[in-house]
Amino acid sequence: MLVHLKQYKHEEVQFDDNRTTGESQTEDTVDKDPEEYFGENIDDFDLETWETIEYEDDPIQRRDVSVGGVTAVSVPEEPTDDDDPDLPGRTIQLRLGGEIEYVEQSRIVEVQDEDPGES
Repeated sequence: MLVHLKQYKHEEVQFDDNRTTGESQTEDTVDKDPEEYFGENIDDFDLETWETIEYEDDPIQRRDVSVGGVTAVSVPEEPTDDDDPDLPGRTIQLRLGGEIEYVEQSRIVEVQDEDPGES
């Protein structure tokens, strides 16, 4: 099966060690060319892209997750210790062959058969 999820986390605030709190950033230090910033063309990377959204009037981050080769999907009846009540979603358990993978703070978007013609 192919499983599509939305995963959530608290927004990460990054501070530059060369700045003091309250010091402003100029546009040329904030909006660098990707190749200048990373040293390589950003299209060459396999990135996990998080986007910032509003949830209950707070900024949080969300990303799309797609996992192929899944044989079973489970949602624990009770929230796990890792589940954060301040974020949407819960821990989703995915079985991939003999392995189990957990995706914290997730919501199921869609589960589909990768090869519907095979029975």
